[in-house]
Amino acid sequence: MSKTKIYILLLFLGLGFQKSYSQVYKFKTSGFSVLEKTEKGKWGKWSDLELVNILVSLDTNKSRIVVYSQIIQLFEIIDYQDRTENDTDIVYTFTCKDNDGVDCTLSIITRKKQDNRKQLYINYDDRIIVYNIFNM
Repeated sequence: MSKTKIYILLLFLGLGFQKSYSQVYKFKTSGFSVLEKTEKGKWGKWSDLELVNILVSLDTNKSRIVVYSQIIQLFEIIDYQDRTENDTDIVYTFTCKDNDGVDCTLSIITRKKQDNRKQLYINYDDRIIVYNIFNM
């Protein structure tokens, strides 16, 4: 088992996401927002936060993340990147391919100075989607 997978496993064990023997971690969303690049290639403004209540699943056995939105978003995990931590955040990052084979990066971020609020970022070259998440 790679060092990165061990870190991810320890994170979820420590945060209570681990169900005794399961390798599937489930989250619920409470809202999402989108940031897109403008025609000039610069980042615009975040959209207003929309309240949503959908399921997100991280399955380390199948190396995939699924966002069960109206259109199901399936992300195949290509690489588990090293965990990073600083004064404000703990970040677990995954290099992925989406349903259409497009490269993207997903990050689960714990905001230490915001009561350990968790967010899922889905980063593409031209847009970023963020979901506020919490464990089920």
